[in-house]
Amino acid sequence: MGSTEFSKGGIDFKLLFSPYLRNWKWFVICAIAAIFLAFLYLRYATPKYAIRAKIQILDDESTSSEIDVFQDLQMFTGKGGQILDEIEVLGSRSNMIRMVKELGLNKKIIALGNVRDSDVYVDPPFKINFLAADSVVHGSKEEFQITLASDTTFEYALEADSPVKVFSFGKRFSSPVGDIIITPNVLNLKSYKGKKYKVAMAPLAEVAEIYQKDIMISVADENSNIISISLNEAIKARGRDIINTLVENYNQNAVDDKKAIADRTSSFINDRIADIYGDLSTVDQSAEDFKSGRGIADITTQTNVNVNIGAANHQELQNASVQLDIASSMKDIVENEQGYELLPANVGLADASIAATTARYNELALERKRLLESSNEKNPIIVNLDQQLDGLKRSMRSSLNSMTNNLGLQVNSLSGQLSRINSRIYSAPKNERALRDITRQQETTESLYLYLLQKREESQITFASASPKSKIIDNAYAVSEEPVSPKTPVVLMASLILGFLVPFSVIYSKDLLDNKVHNKVSLEKLTGKIPVLAELPKILKKENTLVKTNERTVLAESLRILRTNLDYVLKSKKSSGLDTKGNTIFVTSSVPGEGKTLVASNLAMIYANSNKRVLLIGADIRNPKIYQFYSGKNVDKLGRSVRNTKNLGLTDFLVNEKLEPKDIISPMLAHEQSVDVVYSGRIPPNPAELLMSERIKDLFAYAKGNYDYIIVDTAPVMVVSDTLLISTNADQTLYVTRAGMTELRVIEFPLKMEEEGKLKGLSFIVNGVKDSNLGYGGKYGYGYGKSVKKWWKF
Repeated sequence: MGSTEFSKGGIDFKLLFSPYLRNWKWFVICAIAAIFLAFLYLRYATPKYAIRAKIQILDDESTSSEIDVFQDLQMFTGKGGQILDEIEVLGSRSNMIRMVKELGLNKKIIALGNVRDSDVYVDPPFKINFLAADSVVHGSKEEFQITLASDTTFEYALEADSPVKVFSFGKRFSSPVGDIIITPNVLNLKSYKGKKYKVAMAPLAEVAEIYQKDIMISVADENSNIISISLNEAIKARGRDIINTLVENYNQNAVDDKKAIADRTSSFINDRIADIYGDLSTVDQSAEDFKSGRGIADITTQTNVNVNIGAANHQELQNASVQLDIASSMKDIVENEQGYELLPANVGLADASIAATTARYNELALERKRLLESSNEKNPIIVNLDQQLDGLKRSMRSSLNSMTNNLGLQVNSLSGQLSRINSRIYSAPKNERALRDITRQQETTESLYLYLLQKREESQITFASASPKSKIIDNAYAVSEEPVSPKTPVVLMASLILGFLVPFSVIYSKDLLDNKVHNKVSLEKLTGKIPVLAELPKILKKENTLVKTNERTVLAESLRILRTNLDYVLKSKKSSGLDTKGNTIFVTSSVPGEGKTLVASNLAMIYANSNKRVLLIGADIRNPKIYQFYSGKNVDKLGRSVRNTKNLGLTDFLVNEKLEPKDIISPMLAHEQSVDVVYSGRIPPNPAELLMSERIKDLFAYAKGNYDYIIVDTAPVMVVSDTLLISTNADQTLYVTRAGMTELRVIEFPLKMEEEGKLKGLSFIVNGVKDSNLGYGGKYGYGYGKSVKKWWKF
């Protein structure tokens, strides 16, 4: 499949994925390392199991009748609000603290291992008895180590490297938490000998907050009474105990609240019964004294009409009197009560609003009492509850005042009616009238007494039948034998993704921040119509810097490609009337160190290999480097012209008008190949002015008439202007860039110079390309001079 097929919509996918495919070994290594770390994590991570329970919130029958009224008016369409309140109560901080305290979860015994430590919850080898006050133990955060030394002794140390003390089981000794006593919890301690344990203590409130976050309480549906409780715990038994204890405490709190209200109600009724019993005895004694003193055995009714009317009026008066008496008693209790104690509930008042207010008052008073167990009265929540309780108390006072006033008016009205009726009866004997009054008073008191006896029995029944708020559907159980964390497939998949992501991120970040030229392909994207003739590989220190005759290395083959492409460009210009001899090729770069002298020297050698007459001129008179390539082991024979016996160079020719071009030419035999070289000569104080001399044209005219190719090593164009001063003598300008060194934005400079006509025949070369970045044919090698990488190199 060609590259065109990979480029959909202008995107070269082959080039896009090339950096990652070249570094595939890093992906494999990182993936293997990530999988290894994942297995290591799975091996030593503490597994956690899902523990779950379900309960059903039961309806409170005492308040159902009051809520039914609002449900009939469609003011309440569901029970969501009540269920959410119960969820808050179930997961409250006070309930969590009570659960942690009962199970002792703030004190842990941890078995120390070589790699992983484990909690010992079921049947620990020893028990710890703290003799300090509970407030000290529950608020401490300490750790110490216990090592079982023998059947009767153990070693105690505050830290792993601290001094060790030996104590006997059952002996009292001091610790940062106060005095403690450690006793064995198993019959045989031999199997535990030498094992080390750590005892960790944490404040009760901190542990409670941790479990308050970990325990999830949710409702199945908006209108459902079923609540699900779940917890992820490392020890199944501990997870089951936590949830079961939490539910038990919740139910027990509800039972305790109902019993407290029933106790308060019974106490109020007993006090009233004692008072009314005394009144009843007094009335009975009055009737007895009246009859015995007057000798009355039985008195018939004077008239049936008056009796019937009086009886009806009497019944109404009796009911109003009962309500007035109860309301007055309730009013006295509310007015005389100090603080926020529970009020009697369901005492028989006909006003439903007072009964509802009393129930709400008791509910808030109980909530305030429960919060005070773990807080103080300055807590903003308790202050808010106090304000609500004061408001309810004021409301009850107002309602009771209004009720007693209304009942008082009603009793007075009924009494007036009864007086009018009695006036008709007063014509009867005074004995019968007096006895009738006593009898009515006796009946009223007796009726109230029987009513209170009935309410007392109802209160006792409520006390005895106090039921919890919830019904357990499923006790706490482990959902599965497989742990919910860590999940092996998820961990392995995540580690594999991370293993691929790390090298991907590194390579992507490196490419994203990279602003350098790397090979021919990346440079061609910027040069446009300006050709990139070749790319040269990076030369290692042990490799030759000057190519040999018939050499088949990647460098030699890359230079032959450069020669072929350069000849093609030059021939295209010759067809336009250019001279067939004296092809002048300038080699330059942006800054020093990009390899222009290397390219110029090797280009001269590669042209000489094709039996061409080549002249290499060192025109970089500020920083000459050609002598480094044509010296030492690279030179087989050093030759000079007859007149160039004093190592004369270009600067000497430009200064001394008596010298001829042939006087500064040095024939070289390098690697069995002849190349004529013009060295730079002595470094002048005024190089720019020197290159502006007319004699430079004489040198190029002589070279063009006697050589096939003139290779000119010039100065960097971005550093000095030397190259631009002599650029008119060039037929072709080779602009050398170096992979990993030349910045992409620098390429704009030679392109601008070419557009302005300051650089003739501009073309580019990429030097120092890594083998992995060689584009097109350069990286294949075609079987010549292949180098085998070491196993540790990628």
